[in-house]
Amino acid sequence: MSHVRISLALASLLGGVLLTAPNAFAGAEASWTATASYPNPGRVTGDVGVHDPSVVKRSDGSYLVAHTGDGIALKTSPDRIAFRNAGVAFPGGTPWANTYTGNSRTLWAPDVSFHNGQYYLYYAASTFDSNRSAIFLATSASGNSGTWTHRGLVIESRASDNFNAIDPNLVVDGQGRWWLAFGSFWSGIKMIPLDPATGLRQSGSGVTAVAGRNGGAIEAPFIVKRGQYYYQYVSFDYCCRGARSTYRIMVGRSTTITGPYADRSGVPMNSGGGTEVLAGHGSIHGPGHEAVLADTDGDVLFYHYYTDSGASLLGTNRLAYDASGWPAVL
Repeated sequence: MSHVRISLALASLLGGVLLTAPNAFAGAEASWTATASYPNPGRVTGDVGVHDPSVVKRSDGSYLVAHTGDGIALKTSPDRIAFRNAGVAFPGGTPWANTYTGNSRTLWAPDVSFHNGQYYLYYAASTFDSNRSAIFLATSASGNSGTWTHRGLVIESRASDNFNAIDPNLVVDGQGRWWLAFGSFWSGIKMIPLDPATGLRQSGSGVTAVAGRNGGAIEAPFIVKRGQYYYQYVSFDYCCRGARSTYRIMVGRSTTITGPYADRSGVPMNSGGGTEVLAGHGSIHGPGHEAVLADTDGDVLFYHYYTDSGASLLGTNRLAYDASGWPAVL
C-alpha cells in the first residue's frame, strides 16, 4: 500500500475477471535464464479485484485472501484459480483505528497467516500522504468474516518518526522467534521483535532498518526463509496510479533475519539494493505488494497489478530458484 493513499474507486478495485492463459510450468526448474521479459499472471477467475493481497492456505486445502478495503476485504478459493467474495473481517467497523484513518472504514495492506491453531491478521490504519499510522493485530479461529477479535496496537508512527507504520508482515525465524517487518517510503523498511505469546511488540524493543532507498519509493516488505537464506521481497516505485503505476517487485537475501540483506550484485538493501523479480510488461502494469506462499507445487508469488483500464487485479506466478538460489517468476 503506497503511503500516498489509494483513492481506489471500489468499483474499479472490484471490477473484472482476469482471463489469461495459464502459466507454462513444465520443465521450469532451476535452469531458467534471467531475461528482461516476464510471463503473464497465471489464470484466475471470479472475484479477483484486489489491492495489497495476502494469502494463507487452510487445512482443507482452500485459500484465504485478505486485502485492502473497508473492514479488510476477504476472498476464498478452493483451487487458487476460482475466487469468490467472502465478506470483510470487521463488518462492525474498527473504532480503535479511527484516530489514524480520519474515521474512514478503509484499512490497508493486511498480512494473514496461521499459527498456534489460529489465524493472525496484521493490518494498517493511516491517511493520505501521512506517517501518522498504526499497525493492529486481530485473531480468529476460522478466518471467516465477523469472527476476528481485536488484540491491540502493535506499533504506531508519528510525524516525528522517520518511518511509516504500515504494510506489516509477520515472519517467524528459524529459531521460532517472531518478527514484524513493515514500512513505506520515509527512511524505508523496518523490523521489530514480537512476543509469540501475544503477537504484539516485545516490550522495550528497538526498531531495526532492513531496507531503504535514501528516501526513495520502497514499501510492502515480505520476508520468507528458504534454505539458509531469508529472502526479503519489497516493492519499488509507485503503485495506485492505475495503468501509470510503476510498482515492481525486488528481492534481496540474508543468512540472518535482521540482515544485512543484499541483492544479487551484493548491493546492500539498506543502500538501495534489490534484484528485480517482476515489473510491468505489455498490459500488466505496476505489479507489486507481493506475498509468497509455499504450496504443494512450490513457492507461489501473489501480488496485485493494473490493467490498461486501471482496474487492480490479483496476479499469481510460481517461483523457481536458480543454481545460486535466486528466484524468478514462471
